[in-house]
Parts: sequence; C-alpha cells; structure tokens
Amino acid sequence: MQNKDSLLYERIRKKDKTALEELYDRYEKILYSFLLKITNDHDTAEEAMQDVFIKIWQGTGIYDESKGKFRSWLFTIARNKALDIIRKQQRTQSAPIEDVEPFLQSNDSTEKETEWKEEQSVIREAVSTLSDDQKKMVHYMYFKGYTQQKIADLTGIPLGTVKGRIRLALKKLKPLLADRRGSI
Repeated sequence: MQNKDSLLYERIRKKDKTALEELYDRYEKILYSFLLKITNDHDTAEEAMQDVFIKIWQGTGIYDESKGKFRSWLFTIARNKALDIIRKQQRTQSAPIEDVEPFLQSNDSTEKETEWKEEQSVIREAVSTLSDDQKKMVHYMYFKGYTQQKIADLTGIPLGTVKGRIRLALKKLKPLLADRRGSI
C-alpha cells in the first residue's frame, strides 16, 4: 500500500488528475472520520479535507518518503489543516484552543488507530468472501477467541469438521490478505 501511495503521489506531482481522484477515493472515508473527530463539525471537516487535497495538488505540501509513511504525512497535514481552521474560527468566536490540545499529543495513537481501522476494513472484506459456515468458524475462533473444541461443542458440529472449515477458510483468506503483511 505504501508503494501505491507513493506512486499516486508522484503521478499527482506530474498533474495527473486521475491519480488525485484515486488518492481521494482511497482516503476519503477514513480521513473525513479523522478530521470529524478533531473538529466535531461536518463543515469544518469537509473544509479541512478539501484544503488537504488542494495542498497536495498544488504541490505546497511535499512528501519525502525517507521521512516516513505517506499515510502519516497525509494525516499530519490533515490534522494541521484542521487545527489551522479551528484557530481561525476561534479568533472570531473566542473559543479555547485547549479543547483541541489532546489531538496535538495523540498523533501516534491516532495514526495507529487509523491504520487498524483500515486493516479491519480489509479483513472484513476478505472474510465476506467466505461461506456462511466458514465465516462463523472464523468469527468464533479469531474474533471471540474460542478453541476449536469449544466451537464444536457450541455448534454441535464434529471437531474434525470445525478444523476443516477453519483450515479451508484460512486457505481462502491467505491470498486475499497476503499483500497486507507479506503473509499470514
């Protein structure tokens, strides 16, 4: 994913509009959620998001791959843009900036939370390709933490069948998720 983001960014620097659209589509939901969490206002979150992509398009924000992940850079720009907008609004409304202070200090945790949400989305999408029986087995084993024996007892299915369904589910999930971490 990092490599794809970098390639999109390079295409954007060459004024490729489709690359900007791809990048926007790729980060729209998660970036908007992140900005909404900071701003607590839909209009402000949308304004910040627009400003971020305008900044990227105009080339005023320059990403350096040697300094970290593209996603971290993007979310840092977004956070800073949201805080700039909030500060600007505060000058006219006189609201305290201290309400936003926790977001300045929680960049690492926010980045990890964002990455986890994205990974959850990919995992959910991959699991949705399984049969209903396989989904149930994966859910019990990996999301509820049940042992194979407990799953067999709970569902009334023979232990060998439970093991087989889990094995087939993992075999089907492996190629779908291998790109995320290299392998499962």
